Amino acid sequence: MKKLIKSFKYAFEGIVAGIKEEQNMKIHISIMILVIIFGILLKISKMEWIICIILFGFVISMELVNTSIENIVDLITLEKNPKAKIIKDVAAGAVLISAITSAIIGLIIFIPKINIY
Repeated sequence: MKKLIKSFKYAFEGIVAGIKEEQNMKIHISIMILVIIFGILLKISKMEWIICIILFGFVISMELVNTSIENIVDLITLEKNPKAKIIKDVAAGAVLISAITSAIIGLIIFIPKINIY
């Protein structure tokens, strides 16, 4: 049981480190908070909440994996290396795709709820 508790502790420490270390993580969390606020104000449905929560987890998880990959590459090589750049760029690209996909789905959910009249 102690081992399990320690593993959760380390995981939470990793999340906190990701938030502290990565500016983009702060941006993702800020957007997540805005989506939550607008979700409450626009009274999105239960299914829409489920979709938003899945997307929150998707983007935040991708950013944490990206941070891990960047740190591993930095640990392995100190000099500039074209393969290291590709590794970092591809990981960052994965985060970007997850964020763009989430934004598009968010627009599909929220635009019809905005009453302009």
